[in-house]
Amino acid sequence: MSKEIIQFDQAMFESKLDAMVREKVERIVNAARYERSGGQKVYRSGHYERNLTAKAGRLEVKVPKPKDAVFESAVIERYRRREQSVEESLIDMYLAGVSARQVDDTGQLLWGDRMPSQTLSDKLKRVYAEIDGWRNRPLGSGYPYVFMDGVWHKRSWGGSVENVGILVAIGVDREVIGVTEGMKEDRASWEQFVRGMIERGLKGVRLVVGDRCAGLVSTVNSMLPKARYQRCMVHFMRNVLSKTPPTHRQWASAALKAIFAMESRESALAKAESVAAEMEARRLKAAANCLREGVGETTTYLLLEFPDGHRRRIRTNNMIERLNRE
Repeated sequence: MSKEIIQFDQAMFESKLDAMVREKVERIVNAARYERSGGQKVYRSGHYERNLTAKAGRLEVKVPKPKDAVFESAVIERYRRREQSVEESLIDMYLAGVSARQVDDTGQLLWGDRMPSQTLSDKLKRVYAEIDGWRNRPLGSGYPYVFMDGVWHKRSWGGSVENVGILVAIGVDREVIGVTEGMKEDRASWEQFVRGMIERGLKGVRLVVGDRCAGLVSTVNSMLPKARYQRCMVHFMRNVLSKTPPTHRQWASAALKAIFAMESRESALAKAESVAAEMEARRLKAAANCLREGVGETTTYLLLEFPDGHRRRIRTNNMIERLNRE
């Protein structure tokens, strides 16, 4: 058995592979000379060359010049210099916080082509217009359950990274019905946010699910008077456990879960009182007070007006956290 070591040049292999892909794509896109089809009525009178930037790299495309007709390709749109996926990738990089210069350099490195700054600016204007149109779209149908929360994202702006507050509202069918950035989780911001959705047609709201934010609670009471407020069960449990020493945390976690496993609001409130009394007996007064103060608005989902089959889905706003991660 030979013990000779075979060296593999990864960079050279990838370079040759890219060249092979570009050659094959060019061969597919460019029709062969004298090629004919049965129903052909127009003939080519020469061609002109054009560069096309695709995922495979920069391609040399020979565009036919038909006699007495305009050439239209099902593969490449007229006047297009870059494949749609390449342009979308460059725009996604910019929207993710990459500077225009870095986007330009990355495009040159990956595809051997640069996108002119004016072209990028024009395309971004169209993207922003589409985003504004989506944000301001009419809300046609009713939304019985709405999940609201404030989330924070890091955003690159002017060469620096800043935390930006974003208010989000999602319908029970996972439709994002409202989103705005640069807001605080205070009453004025929540009122402006909810007012905008009402003006767009928000109606039929029976329950708003959110975290314990005084601005949100007061806004729901004043601007959505027919809706009840459900405090997120998961966030509430975290709040109680944060006031519980580690030595008692396992017991407290099981006790809190037992409260929200109850099938009626009356039994849940009774169980909560017994858990609070046990907390006081264990000298966990802060946790007991937190439990008593918040359990009422955290068990709204158990009211008889909400069907049993809906309750597990409307007792927490973790839906927003999951969508935020995605």
